[in-house]
Amino acid sequence: MLPNPMLSPARPQPSPPAPVDVETRALRAMFAARKRVFVDLLGWDLPVLAGRFEVDQFDNPCAEYLVLADTDGTHCGSARLLRSDGPHLLGDLYAHLCPAGVPRERNVREITRFCLDPALGAVARRKTRNQLVTALAEHALAHGIAAYTGIATHAWFEQIARFGWVCRKLGPAGNLRASDLVALQITIDDQTLPGLIAGGVYDRAARVLHRAGDLA
Repeated sequence: MLPNPMLSPARPQPSPPAPVDVETRALRAMFAARKRVFVDLLGWDLPVLAGRFEVDQFDNPCAEYLVLADTDGTHCGSARLLRSDGPHLLGDLYAHLCPAGVPRERNVREITRFCLDPALGAVARRKTRNQLVTALAEHALAHGIAAYTGIATHAWFEQIARFGWVCRKLGPAGNLRASDLVALQITIDDQTLPGLIAGGVYDRAARVLHRAGDLA
């Protein structure tokens, strides 16, 4: 006897995949962009997760991220902020660039992984750079951050120093793969935004995602 299909129990249907919110999509796109920029284009020897995402030991629960993204989560630019009184690149790996000592204060953050999406054209790239710099300055002012530190090639440092904020070297240049590296500190105060405006850099983005804590 053939079973009556009307009496057979219905087969369970597979659940649809959970929707990915815009913030999560933007963060995934950020890690993918970091891989394309720092590993594929610049050739840095960095860990890559699942062949797609650049994630290192500093992407931990203490890291913060500022991400410029479109309304659908498409990544435009991003930066990672690390506490200077905790594990960070300058203090843990490049302290030799600071002969007078690495700044380690609760109100100082290190800017790392400043990333402009490689899909951007020249005009959009410059605009996104300015918007990311503006977002960093406004984030600092809103959260009591008195200074940023960072590591840059000498050529990149010269650009950063011309943005209109107060930026100084923390020591002489070091050498890595024939590229001069400079430790730097950017002062954030009530003159920072006027300085960026005067420097032609200030440009507030319509959408800035701020994410802190564990991304696992």
